[in-house]
Amino acid sequence: MTLQQLRYAVKIAEEKSMNRAAAALYVSQPALSSTIHDLEEELHVELFVRSNRGILITPEGEDFLSYARQMVELSRLMEEHYSLDKVSRKKFSVSMQHYSFAVEAFMKMARDFGLSQQRSSAGWEI
Repeated sequence: MTLQQLRYAVKIAEEKSMNRAAAALYVSQPALSSTIHDLEEELHVELFVRSNRGILITPEGEDFLSYARQMVELSRLMEEHYSLDKVSRKKFSVSMQHYSFAVEAFMKMARDFGLSQQRSSAGWEI
């Protein structure tokens, strides 16, 4: 079972049609149908009942799709989190005694550098 097969199954369920799913995925309908058939053979489960009016999801297919949707979403979140195109956030930490003049000086320096202010559980995160 591959992530691509999971994505295909989820898209078919969303579209309720092999033809529309194939168009949305930019693959041919026979290739999509073959991929899903291979997945069903591997799992020994019929996911979809095909008809000339579209597809119906079997009870086993509904169960499978609940997991498949989670896997596809987790994959998307991982890609988003670890993407090289992602703007990385820089972190700057300071430890000091709580003297009002030191806090004021630090806050002035942070404003001068245009840093945003966020409160964390351990103190200020700038």
